[in-house]
Amino acid sequence: MKALAVTLATAVALTGAPLAAGQSATAKPPTRDAVQRALDGLVGADGFPGALASVRQTDGRTRDYTSGVGDLRTGAKVPVDGRVRIASNTKMFTSVVVLQLVGEGKVDLDAPIEDYLPGLVRGDHWDGHDITVRQLLQHTSGLPDYDDLVTDLLDIQHRYWEPREMVDAALARTEGPGHGEWSYSNTNYILAGLLVQKVTGRPIGEEITNRIITPLGLRDTYWPGVGDQEIRGAHPHGYHKNKPGDPWTDVTVMDPSMGWAAGQLIASPSDVNRFLTALIKGRLLKPAQLEQMQTTVDAPGFDTRGDAKYGLGIATFTLTCGGIAWQHGGNSPGYTTVDAVTTTGKSATIAVTALPTALEQVTRLENALDAALCR
Repeated sequence: MKALAVTLATAVALTGAPLAAGQSATAKPPTRDAVQRALDGLVGADGFPGALASVRQTDGRTRDYTSGVGDLRTGAKVPVDGRVRIASNTKMFTSVVVLQLVGEGKVDLDAPIEDYLPGLVRGDHWDGHDITVRQLLQHTSGLPDYDDLVTDLLDIQHRYWEPREMVDAALARTEGPGHGEWSYSNTNYILAGLLVQKVTGRPIGEEITNRIITPLGLRDTYWPGVGDQEIRGAHPHGYHKNKPGDPWTDVTVMDPSMGWAAGQLIASPSDVNRFLTALIKGRLLKPAQLEQMQTTVDAPGFDTRGDAKYGLGIATFTLTCGGIAWQHGGNSPGYTTVDAVTTTGKSATIAVTALPTALEQVTRLENALDAALCR
């Protein structure tokens, strides 16, 4: 949906409505705002099939945007505030559940994961006795990532994965980042999801739903069930190519199990904003646990700005207008999201319907997020 001023100007031109007092017949129409210009650039210059965004002000007022097409075959428009696979944004939800359990006295952040998942992390190079719950959530466990074992995403589009398969694939590796050093690894959050299930006796998707989605009234956010490869409700199609120059392949229908507690959720941009605002305002965590979540370490490479710091499932994002916001974001075949919330509660989420293929595209996505929060 275009900026309100542009929409109104177009309506006036089509209906022949009279000019406002003092308005010149040759006056230029209002320019598109920064967010719309950024989305149009992501589609036009960067070549993403579609883009959508939602910006939520501190008072709850929300403006939604779209650009491009939602279906390359039919040319259908991108649905306003449509649902997308939010991928690694799921980590924020998983971390919140773990921290809620900490606040309930059921989990100790600095206890070894061996206490909760005995015998699971074992091998010549990895030992659950030496890895704490905090290190899982902060990506300082030293565990390797299972995600980069896949060389062709199209080959696994419809493959179902059990969480233990992904853990076993990671632990079979003989090399990983140094223990205690920050290094992003999806394996950490698969283990965090298994920890939640062991402590609560319930599925991680159910815990996320009952503890976060339902209380916040996130009507467009849900955990896909086993075997659910569709995206319910209004959504743009997602596309993928293995390398530049390849034709687009529609990957809207896919099995999300490879993400699981690290990246399985589906949501709309406005729902992500509502979650972020509720989180930063203390509606989901007790003050002590929110403080722990926002206690950070340097996270080189988390974003293109190079100065991000990572807490427990959330990271800092430096704003050009001053200060920081709290961010995460996610990448899944067919969808990329960037999102953040300021310390005052203003939030923005931007999604495009393909993965970036160049660093410059990632930079422009981040610049679009900055524009949404600083405009």
